[in-house]
Parts: sequence; C-alpha cells; structure tokens
Amino acid sequence: MKKNFPLKDPARDDQRVLEAVKHEVRKYVKRERRKAPPEGFDLWEFGCRVGPDDATATVQPIKLVIEAIDAVAQAGATTVYVEVLASPAKWPEPEPAAGELKAPEGEAAPGQ
Repeated sequence: MKKNFPLKDPARDDQRVLEAVKHEVRKYVKRERRKAPPEGFDLWEFGCRVGPDDATATVQPIKLVIEAIDAVAQAGATTVYVEVLASPAKWPEPEPAAGELKAPEGEAAPGQ
C-alpha cells in the first residue's frame, strides 16, 4: 500500500478522519498477514514509511506506524503518506544457549 491520505474533510471531524486512516492501515496489514507466504517462507515482514508526503516520509517499524501517523497529524499536516509493503521472510535461526556448542555443518556436536 502506497497512499496519500487527506487529514482534513469539511464534512467530518478531524479525529474521525484520522481514525479512518488508522483503520484502513490496520485492515490492510491484517489482510496481508492472512495471506499464505510463498513456499519456502514462514511469515510476512513489513517495510513501512510514514510522513507528510512521499519525499519526507521516514522508515518506521510496523509497530510504530500508528504512532507515526498520530505524530504527523499533531504536527498540523493536511495529508499523511503511508507506505506499507509486505515481503516474505523466514523465522530467524534460534541462538544456541550459553552452555551449548554449535557443531559445524556435517559434524556431530561434541559428546554425541
């Protein structure tokens, strides 16, 4: 989703317009997470940018997108640019515990 949302509407209160923008972003993320990732991948990772316009948008983690939209609105902007792009990802490999030794590829771990 790459979209420029207006934050002002003469027919509606500014807070209701802001809530509608946040609702649309949440709905998009929820819809993308429901999709099955391609074969060989485990989940979706989101690349996000938020700002008053495309040129000044800053990179944000998915958890902070709603707060970034609020910050743009509180700064007095009349529009907010939101970019949320989903990409397939794998779960990170678990780190070995402090007492465990990791064996090199093709070799058994010591003591086995």
